[in-house]
Order: sequence, then structure tokens, then C-alpha cells
Amino acid sequence: MAFKPLHDRVLVRRVESDEKTKGGLIIPETAKEKPSEGVVVACGEGARKDNGELIAMAVKEGDKVLFGKWSGTEVTLDGEELLIMKESDILGIIADAKEAKAA
Repeated sequence: MAFKPLHDRVLVRRVESDEKTKGGLIIPETAKEKPSEGVVVACGEGARKDNGELIAMAVKEGDKVLFGKWSGTEVTLDGEELLIMKESDILGIIADAKEAKAA
């Protein structure tokens, strides 16, 4: 895919939600909500201060992130549905279990 977000925008691929609840109930397609977590596919360079200095992005490609329910704009690139959002729409980075234990 040849797409590069500009400024402080991020391209995110949604992570599919579970088909079952923790109790084992199957969730029908009509009752599923769109997941609010995803993986960063691409990032822009970052925002700029008034003096032109670059503000580095806090997220990078491959980060698993949590974002608001109504965040971003849905786009289709190469037949795949993705979201473009500002970095400020991202609520946080989800650490892997291995990373959480190391911290």
C-alpha cells in the first residue's frame, strides 16, 4: 500500500472483536459494535509548533492502540477498510503481556 498520512495523522487497521463473550455466548453480527482498538499501519511526520519545530509522534507503525468510538474517518485502500485519525484521537497504546511484565 502506497499511502503516507500527513502531519499528525495516523492510519489504523481495526482489530476484529471476539465472536463470543467471556461466558461463551455467541454474539450475532447485528449486535456487534465496531472495535475501538487497532494496529497503526502508517504515521505522518508529526505536528509542527508555531516556530516550525517538529513534534515527534508518540505512536509508531505496529503499535496496538485504543481510540474513541467515533474517532477517525473510514477509508478504503486497496480493498481494505481502514481509519485515518489525528494522533490526539488515540487514547493510548496497548502493551503486550510481555512488555507489561518487563515494565
